[in-house]
Amino acid sequence: MEKRALWTSCYFVRFVTLFLCARASVNLPQCKETDYYFEYTECDSTGSRWRVAIPHRQGSCTGLPEPVRGTDCTFSCEAGEFLEMSSQQCTSCAAGSYSLGSGVRFDQWDSIPAGFSSLATYMDSGGSGDDSMTCNNSSWTAQGTHLESNRDDCTVSLVYAVHLMKQGSVSFDYQYVDSNVFFEFFIQNDQCQEMDQTGSEKWIKLTTSGEWGTHTVNLKTGTNILYWRTTGMLLGGKPVKPVLLKNIQIDGVAYTSECFPCRPGTFSKTPGSSACDLCPRNTYSGKGASSCTHCSETQYSPEGWSQCKERPPCSEKDYFQIHTACDGEGKTQILYRWVEPQVCVENVTGAVTLPPSAEKEDCPPCNPGFYMHNSSTCLPCPQGTYSDGTAECQRCPGGTEPSLGYEYKWWNILPRNMKTSCFNVGNSKCDEMNGWEVAGDHIRSGVGGSDNDYLILNLRVPGFKLPTSVDDASATEFGRITFIFETNCSADCELYFMIDVNRKSTNVVESWVGSKLRQAYTHIMTKNASVSYTWAFQRTNKAIDVRHYVNDIAKIYSITVTNAMDGSASGCHACAMMSQQDGSSCVPCPAGHFINKDTNQCQECPSNTFLSGHHIYGLEACQPCGPGSKSNKEHSVCFNDCTFSHMDQNRTLTYDLSALNSVGSIMNGPSFTSKGTKYYHLFNISLCGAEGKKVAVCTDNVTDLSSKDVQNESADLNNLVETFVCQSTIIPADGRGFRTALSSQSISLADTFLGASVDNSLDGVTASTDLFSEPSRKVPDINFFYRSPQPTASCLNGRSTVVTLRCSPEKSTRGELTVPSKCPAGTCNGCEFHFLWESSSACPLCTEADYHSIEGACKGGVQDTLYVWNEPKLCTKGVPLLNKTSAHCEVVGQWVKAGIGGGAFMAALLVCLTCYFWKKNKRLEYKYSRLVMSANKDCELPAADSCALAEGEGEENDDDVVYSNTPSLLGKLKAIASKADGDNSESVQLKSSQSERWVWG
Repeated sequence: MEKRALWTSCYFVRFVTLFLCARASVNLPQCKETDYYFEYTECDSTGSRWRVAIPHRQGSCTGLPEPVRGTDCTFSCEAGEFLEMSSQQCTSCAAGSYSLGSGVRFDQWDSIPAGFSSLATYMDSGGSGDDSMTCNNSSWTAQGTHLESNRDDCTVSLVYAVHLMKQGSVSFDYQYVDSNVFFEFFIQNDQCQEMDQTGSEKWIKLTTSGEWGTHTVNLKTGTNILYWRTTGMLLGGKPVKPVLLKNIQIDGVAYTSECFPCRPGTFSKTPGSSACDLCPRNTYSGKGASSCTHCSETQYSPEGWSQCKERPPCSEKDYFQIHTACDGEGKTQILYRWVEPQVCVENVTGAVTLPPSAEKEDCPPCNPGFYMHNSSTCLPCPQGTYSDGTAECQRCPGGTEPSLGYEYKWWNILPRNMKTSCFNVGNSKCDEMNGWEVAGDHIRSGVGGSDNDYLILNLRVPGFKLPTSVDDASATEFGRITFIFETNCSADCELYFMIDVNRKSTNVVESWVGSKLRQAYTHIMTKNASVSYTWAFQRTNKAIDVRHYVNDIAKIYSITVTNAMDGSASGCHACAMMSQQDGSSCVPCPAGHFINKDTNQCQECPSNTFLSGHHIYGLEACQPCGPGSKSNKEHSVCFNDCTFSHMDQNRTLTYDLSALNSVGSIMNGPSFTSKGTKYYHLFNISLCGAEGKKVAVCTDNVTDLSSKDVQNESADLNNLVETFVCQSTIIPADGRGFRTALSSQSISLADTFLGASVDNSLDGVTASTDLFSEPSRKVPDINFFYRSPQPTASCLNGRSTVVTLRCSPEKSTRGELTVPSKCPAGTCNGCEFHFLWESSSACPLCTEADYHSIEGACKGGVQDTLYVWNEPKLCTKGVPLLNKTSAHCEVVGQWVKAGIGGGAFMAALLVCLTCYFWKKNKRLEYKYSRLVMSANKDCELPAADSCALAEGEGEENDDDVVYSNTPSLLGKLKAIASKADGDNSESVQLKSSQSERWVWG
């Protein structure tokens, strides 16, 4: 009964609900096809889905189609088709639209498309509230034909999420020219977990200036969140070049229910198109066009434009000059040409006309190594001959061979191994224009299609060939390129010099911003390889429709390449001969040998000298090594063998630095950019040993620094710098949210070891004594001097490095490396670097002069002698401290015995002297007594001539003299009493052997 009642209740509720709904829909119109659209439901576990109708406005009509089973979840149409949902059949796209079938493409960038977002990952203002110091205003920006990243040092990500029902891929075109920007592309799933990617997939390769690269990565089924992330490093105050993106295409979406209309400036004239074509020049189109419309005669448009512009009056910026090639009469002249395509109008008020051609003039001479053929063509000299360009080719004299290379200093035509081109940042083309134009005594940048075009000049060298007498295995220089240039600019122009070795990747070697006076630049090739040298000039990196800086130019006056494999000879150089006989051929010299000028034969360089990289002719080619250094057996380099000696106050100090032979490292910082990016400078120092091999390595990589497989990474992702001292910039993993630490901007600070000395300067390199505290000990500092001669835009004379070794006994044998506190980056001017290496190994070896002995007391007939170091101890290793020694001894020492003997002798001598003087005194007393007794009764003393005793008088009675005893105390009292009673006379008793007498007085 209860179940039946419950069923009856539910039935009643359902009936009431249907009745109310029916009454509510009585007045609604029947749904038409325009009132709703179809969508698929989410796929179930079996891979099935349903097609359902969804009204555009809820409750606006009634009678929606019932759901029906849809196509398989992996179903997709071919390119040029879309899925028509009402019939669930693939249908061709109409003219003026396109479709990728199972993909989507983004190629219109008037604004950032729906679904994309720009996210700055660092937005901490630090409480200052100053937005200029934060990243709030940093983002990717739309530039019409492409997207452009931020130009500051913020980290900004472009994010797009897509759900794939089957495996697919994403591809995009990019331009990435600045190594001061880290550009990465990575993918996360719907759990915000980064998917596994190889280094080559995540980190984007640099592109040559003006060229676009393409990057493709496979995608997995499910949700894929795509990130394009850039981080700039403004370490030198120089703005970074932005990364450019265009043509983002994603394949693998479930279906495309409609075709995409062609963007303005493009068209598709046939149905079923998978892409739209650009409108030709002087035509335009709107959105979804199937054809392009021509501009009127007074208007123009570049390729791919959506509108036409009025043609301006011609001005001086609309033409340029060229030098014609030599004619049959050996003449050339300057001609003027309109910039193509010509958009200006000549026959209006204010317009300028094309200047007339200049007078014909004699052609410049041929370049060295060439000769004039038929008064109009310069041809290279045949093999084995040479020419300075003004005379016929001649054979080299005996004992010499041609100096192969390129020497271009006259520019009547472009040399056969050079080419010029033009690249535009956007879609507009400038390929038909020359990037550079010859101009007689120089070659200059061309006009290009717009001010932000890259004007390219390229020189290809297939390889290098050393002179016959130079040993390939020990060569440190295979060739060098030197060019003289200048720039004259009114804006932010920039000239790049780039190198591509073995057709792998083009790297920027140096760049110059703004106007530069005429100057020379040299780059040395240290390995034999095929190389392409490229010069790229850009007037401004800002996209501008109107030409403002057409008069900003770059000029190259001369280009010289030595030892070029397919070069011609402008002269001859001496070579080693097998014998001095005429007709003897050139022979190679062994490593470390020079050519004797007198005999033209090979001779080994003297000890501790090295061969210069330019030539081996004459003894002067063997350069002496600096102090504290020696040459390797090939005489190719000077190095320190981890020993050093120095004379100090007539004492030789010897050092053993073998504990410092492995590479030392120091990471200073942290430092911060203006936007708060934390970074460090990592320095690696190879001080000594290794037979002069440069074992300090710095890497431009994008791998974790703790990884031991750095060398196993893709060679394209690693740019190694091998030298004595190198520097890298490190961004830690927590610096901007990176999973791994980044290493970039690796440079060499020390390519050549100059020597080691206790002096503060050597060969123009100075150790600044005020950067570090004065040494508190008497042991002098040892300065290791290095130089990197490669000039840069900021260091015209190259870089130099001084590593100062300081004796610190309290430090370990490896010691500690520090940089100046005043200059935490290791340098105060960017060109001179200073390091202090404090170590116990920097103390001299111990000698006998560094310790002293202490003798103990004599105990039990044994005396110990101890040896202790002088304090403070300023030596290491060397002579060991002697062990304690013991020797036999006596309790009373010899010196004590000698003292006692000397004392006894002095006592005896004193007794003898006392006796002698006592006896002498008694004699004088006796003589005086005789003198008194011989006086007269009146007690008058005798006259001077009668009182005195003659010499020897009385001596005969000396033995009879009886000396009176000293009066006793009683006798003296009696004498005093007698004197008081008498006539105040005094009696003195005298004794003799014959009688006693009283003398009164």
